[in-house]
Amino acid sequence: GSRKSRGILECKRKNTSTTMSSDHLSSGTGVGNPSLAAGTGGLATGGSENKAKAAAANENAGELSFGAEFDDIQILSNAQVAVYLKASAKSAVNRDEELHQVYRKTQKYVERFNSMSNPEKDDKELIDELDNLQDALTTFRKETDDGEEMALHPSEVAALMNLVATDTQVEEAVALIPSLSRFQEAAIDEILDSIRSTMIRIVS
Repeated sequence: GSRKSRGILECKRKNTSTTMSSDHLSSGTGVGNPSLAAGTGGLATGGSENKAKAAAANENAGELSFGAEFDDIQILSNAQVAVYLKASAKSAVNRDEELHQVYRKTQKYVERFNSMSNPEKDDKELIDELDNLQDALTTFRKETDDGEEMALHPSEVAALMNLVATDTQVEEAVALIPSLSRFQEAAIDEILDSIRSTMIRIVS
């Protein structure tokens, strides 16, 4: 599929699943039955088919509108989900537990499209890098000529972490994530630099 289709966002509901961090990785705590939802056209769990269709009808990524179903979620990149599921799968094996089919499909997907991985680095080191990048993008602020402060939407943060490569230029980033067009080119390039630096540290 196209790079756009590969940018499906992996989301974890705050109110139905365990919030995970590097502490969970070091302690081996996992998500036995994660409540994960992919973007429009992707895999969704934890809700009825009718609710999923209704949410999809209200989605407009260009306007950063995703419907009420996505109001209370923490959005993760493919790379973050891949590390969490890998650690959780290890924990399940140690407990002699069988992984759900949806779990396996989600794990296969994020591993396939994970552009920020390095088998030589341990899980905690990877998740620290990814969480630091997510924090940097989430707290990124730019002021407009009118004095209005602009920030990245959580969905843009995850999409950037999913889609940007070390050679991605401003024009390509805007083509992949049209909502970024509200930022000036210099600001977008600053965002891309942060992602490039993290990617280089991860793969090196």
